[in-house]
Amino acid sequence: MPDSGIVKYLVRLRFEVDGVVERADVIGAIFGQTEGLFGPEMNLNELQKSWKVGRIEINLESKNDRTRGEVIIPMSTDIGTAALIAAAVESVDKVGPCSAHFTVGNIEDVRAVKRKQIVDRAKLIVRDWSSKTSSEGENLLKDVTESTKRAKVINYGLENLPAGPGVYSSELIYLVEGRADVVLFLRAGIENVVALEGTSIPDSIIELGKKKRLIAVLDGDRGGDLIEKELGQVMHVEKVIHAPQGKEVEDLTPIDVINMLKAEKVDAAQLNPRRQRPVESAPPPQPEEPDEPVVAKTRELYPNLNGTLEAILLDQGLQEVGRFPISELVQKMEGASGALYLIFDGIVTQRLVESATRVGVKGIIGHRTGELGQVPEDVRIGTFRDLGLE
Repeated sequence: MPDSGIVKYLVRLRFEVDGVVERADVIGAIFGQTEGLFGPEMNLNELQKSWKVGRIEINLESKNDRTRGEVIIPMSTDIGTAALIAAAVESVDKVGPCSAHFTVGNIEDVRAVKRKQIVDRAKLIVRDWSSKTSSEGENLLKDVTESTKRAKVINYGLENLPAGPGVYSSELIYLVEGRADVVLFLRAGIENVVALEGTSIPDSIIELGKKKRLIAVLDGDRGGDLIEKELGQVMHVEKVIHAPQGKEVEDLTPIDVINMLKAEKVDAAQLNPRRQRPVESAPPPQPEEPDEPVVAKTRELYPNLNGTLEAILLDQGLQEVGRFPISELVQKMEGASGALYLIFDGIVTQRLVESATRVGVKGIIGHRTGELGQVPEDVRIGTFRDLGLE
């Protein structure tokens, strides 16, 4: 096959000769019998000199005193000239002293073949890209899906009390009256909760109070008052919070629960055990949020960040060191330098916390938190809702 680097068309002809001939005989017949048919500028010799016709190839085989074969003429002319040359060669009727018959097989558009190769390659590139993008999308979807999964109610103690999984890992536990209250707390994302299941305080709760800090969240009725008195007689409870007068805790919404705890000045870190850091005693009073520079900076950035699906990295001086789509967050963050805070329009996942920790980020603020496991003691996690922005 001739080099098709500058070739537009390949003219293919079949031939049959009544006798035994060589390639040189066929070439001689083609050049000799087409010369002068359409003027000097259309002679094959002249077209070859101007690189409009390439090296003509002859493939032949002699058998039983007959010679059959194929002529391939590469051309870089227009299709009209290629067709004219094909017709001229087809008019050759002798090769040497032997009768011959030439027939045009086809004129192959080399560019069409090249286009097909390019298109096929483009399809492979798109397929590879699509596969990679789908894989990344599936990982992001998995992060989002996992962040919305609710924890399941578990059994705690010998009495099999309804509880959230955070009852084992958190330093602070919420005491509620029944299973429905536990379910409500889990819907609010609060997993460090256990139910008393009656006015008589279970032994497992008394033992729990010897190891952990307790806050009771009780109904706003006479039953809630009786449980408060019973608790006061058998154990120490750090705080008792009641639902609004005449209401039961299970009648509230998850947002009502969170707002009720905030109104009682419960530390935001205590609302979610996955953000809780071990303490030996009650934490010292925290400064008011408006006095914290990073909180003020977050409030400044929030209007132009919310809804953009973007992330912003800040250094120690709260100067922006990077801003990019959250789909590229993990990759771009690992290449960032000097980042100390991450403010972003998304969900705080365990994978994100681990990536941020690796590059030295000490503070993360997003829309909300997903399912978090181990969080380093020196990493603070918050949400826009914690800051009163939502």
